[in-house]
Amino acid sequence: MKSPQRLVRAALASALLIMAALPSLNAQEPWSQAQANAWYAAQPWPVGADFLPSTAINQLEMWQAGTFDPATIDRELGWAEDIGMNTMRVFLHNLLWQQDPEGFKHRIDTFLTIAARHHIRPIFVLFDSCWDPDPKLGPQHPPIPGVHNSGWVQAPGAAILADPSLYPRLRQYVTGVVGAFANDPRILAWDIWNEPDNTNDGSYAKSEPQNKAAIVLGLLPQVFAWARSVHPAQPLTSGVWRGDWKSLDAMPPMARLQIEQSDVISFHNYGWPEEFEKRVKELEQFHRPLICTEYMARGRGSTFDTILPIAHQYRVGAINWGLVAGKSQTYLPWDSWKRPYVTDQPAVWFHDVFYPDGTPYRAREVEIIRDLTSGKQPPL
Repeated sequence: MKSPQRLVRAALASALLIMAALPSLNAQEPWSQAQANAWYAAQPWPVGADFLPSTAINQLEMWQAGTFDPATIDRELGWAEDIGMNTMRVFLHNLLWQQDPEGFKHRIDTFLTIAARHHIRPIFVLFDSCWDPDPKLGPQHPPIPGVHNSGWVQAPGAAILADPSLYPRLRQYVTGVVGAFANDPRILAWDIWNEPDNTNDGSYAKSEPQNKAAIVLGLLPQVFAWARSVHPAQPLTSGVWRGDWKSLDAMPPMARLQIEQSDVISFHNYGWPEEFEKRVKELEQFHRPLICTEYMARGRGSTFDTILPIAHQYRVGAINWGLVAGKSQTYLPWDSWKRPYVTDQPAVWFHDVFYPDGTPYRAREVEIIRDLTSGKQPPL
C-alpha cells in the first residue's frame, strides 16, 4: 500500500500535468480581504437552503425544458420568504448548457425573476462531485423507494472528467453561464465546485475514476480562472468540507486550494454545535466572510435550534440542506443507501423544512429562523 505522502505527491503530479495541458487565462486574482469584507458588510445576513423543487429528483429534472416547474418554484420560494430566508443554493449542470445554451439561460433568468420577487438571491453551484457519476439528459428515473437523494447526479460526470479533450466544453459552460449573469444583482455568489474530492464511498465508489481527486485537483484552479475571466461582480467560492483546518499547511491539498482561490470562504458542517463553532473559529484565521453552505442533519446533532444561533452570533451565513420534502427524499438519512427506509420511516427527519403542502416539519424551527432573520433573539 502506498504511503499517504506518496499518494499526495502522485495527486499533485497528476494535477500539474492536467493544468499544463489546459489553456492559460489572464484572469483576475481572488478578491482582497478588504474587498471581500466590504462586500459582505453590504449584504443582509445570508440564511437559506440548498434548494431543489419538490417535483424534481435532481438538477437535470429541475432545469430541463420539459420538467422546469416555475409554479412549484414560486410556491416553495414563497414559503422560504415567509420564514425570513433570503438566499438559496441552487445547482446547475454542464449538460444543460451543452443541450440548449439559450434555453438554459432563459430558464435561469426565469428562476431569478421568481426568486427576486421573493427577495431571495441565490448562490449558483457550477460543478458537483457528489452521487451518480453517470448523468444523462432526458427523462430521469423515479426515486428509489426509501433512499436518500437516489437520483442526484454529478457535474461533470466521470466520462468527461476522464477525457481532457472534452474540457473545452466545460470552459464554454462556465464562461457562458457566469458571463451571461456576471453583473446580475439578483445573484449572491457563484459556488465553483461542490465537495470536489468526494469519492462517494457509501454509494457510487466503484463507478468513480480511480484518480478522481487528482483530476479535480488539477481542474479546479482552471474552473476558477474560467469564471474570473468573464469578470463577475459576484464573489466566487468552493466549500471546504473535511480535513484539518487549523492552518493552510495542515489542510489537505484540495481544501488549501479552495481557501486560496475563494473570494469568500464557504464550508460544510453536519456536526454538533461544539464542532460547528470550532470550525468557524478555525476559518476566522483567514479574515474573510464565512458562509456555511451545508448544515442541518437532525439525527447527527446539527439542528436549527443549536446551529443557527451560533451562526447568527458570528454572522456566518447559514444554508441548510433541503427546503421541501419531495422526490429527492432527503428527509431520509444517509444510511438509507445501506438500509432503505421502505416500510419503517425514520423517527426524525434528516433534512428539509416543509412538508409538500407547506406545513413546517417543526413549527419551533421556523419560529427560530423567522426570529433570527428578523433581528429578534429567540427565547430559550
